[in-house]
Amino acid sequence: MADDHTQRWARTADRFKTDKNIRPSVDSNDSINQRSPRSSGGFTTDRDIGSHRPKHRSLYSIDSTSSQYSYDSQRSKPPPPGTYHVQLPKEQIYRVPPPENARRYEYLSRQKHNRSGCRRCCCYSLATLLGLLLLAGLVVGIFFLVCRPHKPRFSVSGVSVAGINLTSPSPISPVIRIKVRCNNVNGKLGLVYERGSAVEISHEGIILGDGEFTAFEQPVENVTVTVTKLTGPRIQLTSSSRKDLVESQKRGKVQFDVRVKAPVRFRVGVVKTWTMGVTVDCKVTVDKLTSSATVISEDCATQDIRLV
Repeated sequence: MADDHTQRWARTADRFKTDKNIRPSVDSNDSINQRSPRSSGGFTTDRDIGSHRPKHRSLYSIDSTSSQYSYDSQRSKPPPPGTYHVQLPKEQIYRVPPPENARRYEYLSRQKHNRSGCRRCCCYSLATLLGLLLLAGLVVGIFFLVCRPHKPRFSVSGVSVAGINLTSPSPISPVIRIKVRCNNVNGKLGLVYERGSAVEISHEGIILGDGEFTAFEQPVENVTVTVTKLTGPRIQLTSSSRKDLVESQKRGKVQFDVRVKAPVRFRVGVVKTWTMGVTVDCKVTVDKLTSSATVISEDCATQDIRLV
């Protein structure tokens, strides 16, 4: 009996030694203070196990502590230098300049308004001008379609020459009077010749005299003869020009060139058009250089009337 008890005690002691060599796996983050087993038979009690048990923190406390730690670390550390692209929601972007650029923004805004006002004014002026030009073109078109104006016809019917002495080399002072026949062929329009016209007579490019065409009014389908006085004070002729005039007079054919430039208006009833310009070029041949000279031939051509 005593032998059985001794063998049982020996097996229990061997088992205890075997269990004592096995150590429990403990988390590296938790520290456990191992205590020696109590004297009560070499076994550990529940109280000893409770004291060896690690104290775990709750999940909520761990998360809050870690998030607070990460937030504090991010706030304390300054961002590294460099270029950053910050993306903001569209509703958080405000169209307001910073205070330091407010004065410049106001200046540029005021300049933009002034510029737009000037552009608007220029556009209105240009549109008005184009409208007036179109209206004037329409009026002119209607006038020419309805009235069908024709340019007047001219001819030289008489020439009187005085003051030309070809026997002396001294300068000459000719006085030439010419009769111009004006024919208005328009059946609906009268003509008004205004002041400011010019008439000149020349021979081989040398101007012998000039003057002003007579101002008058001419009714519909009318022929009017005017006399214009042309003078040339102290004209020095070259020897070749003087010789040519002498030979032409001997042949009985002295040729002159006459040019008439006159401002004229068409008239319909009491309404007058704007001033137009008419130019007439005539080639006149007389038999001699005296007051009783006779026109042998003449040819006048009226150029197109200038509208302005």
